[in-house]
Amino acid sequence: MASVLVVEDDQFVRSALIRHLTEASHTVRSVGTALEALREVAHVGFDVVILDLGLPDLDGAQALKMLRGITDVPVIIATARDDEVEIVRLLNDGADDYLTKPFSVEHLSARMAAVLRRSRGGVTPGGEPPSRMLQVGGLCIDPLRRQVELDGTALDLTRREFDLLAFLAGRPGVVVPRRELLAEVWQQSYGDDQTIDVHLSWLRRKLGETAAQPRYLHTLRGVGVKLEPPL
Repeated sequence: MASVLVVEDDQFVRSALIRHLTEASHTVRSVGTALEALREVAHVGFDVVILDLGLPDLDGAQALKMLRGITDVPVIIATARDDEVEIVRLLNDGADDYLTKPFSVEHLSARMAAVLRRSRGGVTPGGEPPSRMLQVGGLCIDPLRRQVELDGTALDLTRREFDLLAFLAGRPGVVVPRRELLAEVWQQSYGDDQTIDVHLSWLRRKLGETAAQPRYLHTLRGVGVKLEPPL
């Protein structure tokens, strides 16, 4: 079970979330403002934060950036906004997942379970213990230490970026379908391709390439993604 911080100013929604999560045997704390959330996270080790965007003191997007400045705790955004541009921005700013209100408790539970599986390190996607160094061209990936070097220079990757890169590096030259990436890296049987595209974009920037001029990461439209060394 997990330690959860609910950041929600709507008392009805907040009470419902607390009740559901408590019934699921999670330990729950709740606050109604962004500043309270920052104080809580600074002093308590949570497993996951559920963050509403419409907070009274700070916009949730600002709160997310401030949270990312002090912790890498997984954050699930709960929002009534369904604008694609904003969702991409939130993922870029460090959100681990998002839910559009209204959502069912079953949907929340599934997303929380997936985020928690990803965040509890020590295994590679698919649940197998990491056992060997992975090398693709100038990329050297250490699954045990969760470290990556490109041509001898260390790369600063987020947890999700690392998992995606390591999964592809374990299958060099193989086109991996997006559905398989969602299942193995995101631990989801369904989801939005946009999430994969955002993380591929981040990885490309850190690998010094673009979608138009790929070196390592190659996307086959309508098929999947592969990682292979530059020619």
